[in-house]
Amino acid sequence: MWIKLEPRKAPSHLALYGAPVAAIALTMLAGMVLFTLMGYRGAGAVFEIFIEPLLEPERWPDIAVKASPLVMIATGLAIGFRANVWNIGAEGQYIVGAIAGTGIALATYGIESWWVLPSMLVAGLIGGAAWAAIPALLRIRLKVSEILTSLMLTYVALQLLYYLVRGPWRDPEGYNFPQTRMFSEAETVPNLLEGTQLHWGVLLTFLAVLIAWFVMSRTLTGYQVRVVGLAPMAARLGGFHENRTVMMTMLVSGGLAGLAGIVECSATFGQLTPQFPVNYGFTAIIVAFLGRLHPIGVLIGGLALATSYIGADIAQTASALPQAATGLIQAMMLFFLLGVDLFVVNRVRLVPSVVQHAS
Repeated sequence: MWIKLEPRKAPSHLALYGAPVAAIALTMLAGMVLFTLMGYRGAGAVFEIFIEPLLEPERWPDIAVKASPLVMIATGLAIGFRANVWNIGAEGQYIVGAIAGTGIALATYGIESWWVLPSMLVAGLIGGAAWAAIPALLRIRLKVSEILTSLMLTYVALQLLYYLVRGPWRDPEGYNFPQTRMFSEAETVPNLLEGTQLHWGVLLTFLAVLIAWFVMSRTLTGYQVRVVGLAPMAARLGGFHENRTVMMTMLVSGGLAGLAGIVECSATFGQLTPQFPVNYGFTAIIVAFLGRLHPIGVLIGGLALATSYIGADIAQTASALPQAATGLIQAMMLFFLLGVDLFVVNRVRLVPSVVQHAS
């Protein structure tokens, strides 16, 4: 007998939206076994990573803050992925957005006015969009894969960050450390709740999710994005321009990544440092697929990933798990999601070996 995968005509909604839940459950089970084999308390570690943060209300603001950049970046990526535009370089756009916003902060240093922070946010959005426009133009004009160009530009952005914080933007009063000046109060995203790290950027992320949901499900633009992704030939016959869609979705995904970058830089770090890039742009790809490329699903997926981040910190203290456990959990989650999806879109059939040989 041979195993054959036969494509389904249409996956059921239960299987489609239950796959991320199954992937998380399989990740928990595999993590439990793996951590036990490594000599740790497997069941306890998995409980601390996935469950304990949800049982402690004082950690909920931390989960929201950690989820905010992931969800904002993933929302933009999901829009592009729906159009078959594969922006893999959101990490670079996230960095450039922070650089652009920091440039405004340094240029207005000492000015305590209401317009400074909005200017920084707009600069971050424009910076991320401009960085994403480069691979978009290369795909439109030269048919170069945006997967490669957007990814390679991430490392260019990283080197630009290192040059600036170690050179012209280095804090003259920072004892020669590679970092910029600390942002002033007018340049810092304010907190929502006193005594917590919860800031207004979380509400900005929620607003971005709502706008993306409305555009993708209730407007002609969202319909155009979906048609270009599902049936490019039908889109051309319907008068939709593929190149315009490529540029639009890249600008949106890059702009949201850049906005997430300057919000994170201002609200969490308070300055630009070499430690600022934390791979949110890459982790957001997992969030986008966990959310089934739907804005509301992305919000839920981002909260799930953020919970694992906070839980991994708990497990490092309580169960002595290494810091690399966070990356391991994320990798397993993506692996199991891709594996489960294989059976969502395909049906398993057993074929007699004689029939297989004859074919």
